[in-house]
Amino acid sequence: MSIDRKPVGGRLPDFPWDSLAEATATARSHPEGIVNLSVGTPVDPVSPTIQLALAEAAGEPGYPQTKGTAQLRAAIVGAMERRFGVRGLDSETGVLPVVGTKEAIAWLPTLLGIGAEHTVVIPELAYPTYEVAARLAGAQVIRSDSFLKLGPQTPALVFINSPANPHGRVLGVDHLRKVVDFARERGSIIVSDECYLGLGWEGPKPVSILHPEVCGQDHRNLLATHSLSKTSNLAGYRAGWYAGDTGLIAELLDVRRHAGLIVPGPIQAAMVAALEDDDHETLQKSVYSHRRAVLSAALQEAGFRIENSEAGLYLWATEGRDGRDTVERLARIGILVAPGEFYGPTGQQFVRIGLTATDEKIEQAARRLREDYGR
Repeated sequence: MSIDRKPVGGRLPDFPWDSLAEATATARSHPEGIVNLSVGTPVDPVSPTIQLALAEAAGEPGYPQTKGTAQLRAAIVGAMERRFGVRGLDSETGVLPVVGTKEAIAWLPTLLGIGAEHTVVIPELAYPTYEVAARLAGAQVIRSDSFLKLGPQTPALVFINSPANPHGRVLGVDHLRKVVDFARERGSIIVSDECYLGLGWEGPKPVSILHPEVCGQDHRNLLATHSLSKTSNLAGYRAGWYAGDTGLIAELLDVRRHAGLIVPGPIQAAMVAALEDDDHETLQKSVYSHRRAVLSAALQEAGFRIENSEAGLYLWATEGRDGRDTVERLARIGILVAPGEFYGPTGQQFVRIGLTATDEKIEQAARRLREDYGR
């Protein structure tokens, strides 16, 4: 006798990067080695101040608090106001640390009780985990960048992402106000993924959904997710947080306490150090700015057109051909990138090219693009 069940894997799309195995092998075979620009994994060292805070907390034996220490919550609120102009957050009820924002996004619909009778809206070009989050909850998924296309439908939850992964587009204040108005009218939850908010390069300055110019300090139905993976190089620490609607934060805290979804104590201490020091983040941004300038110039010289890419850690580029073909062509000169189709059907002719490689590797990639690409 067997139990009739549907394994989780059957509800999820294939893991996109598994399909790059052949291109990865080709790129690795290059005489000078691979330059892997297909993922957003930081390569620069963690600030010594953060490492010291982690080490000093390593001897504490007790269970950490799911809601985070008072010091951490105060540091989150302080950094949100100082760095992004977000005011009106309560350190007791308006923020909640999470075990990295990928986990926070993937399980959010489920933790909020969203299920098969509900609809989740994701951007037309989107970080794949938004779709995974909806599918894990059993909800229906709609790809749309326009609320007008939804007609009378009332989605339970809407994911937005600004600056956006993969293409780096920034949603301006006026657009974000319309998003907030929609949430107020329909009762939908808006989840704004803001992990690249501190990485604006050109065009409008990235703004949080929680900024007073957007929501007037009224955070009802609004959640922002933030990460220290990118600007503090803490991808390995799994350090992020929710901020926003106090009712939603309370609900998430209650469920996460039951489920044991807790940021480890030493990581909480490291987060405090990262959030209280703006200098290391400013320095890291300048490093990415240099890499972006070097790589974008080389791509354009090699015949690529770069679209959007006004913020974030990626260049969204096209040759006017199928992105998979571009992936293969670049792999032959030892450069690995991600095909745009990973992020949605409208990305078919694009590739996403990361800035997360060392200066030396970025220079190598630029030279190969100028000297060898297309031959």
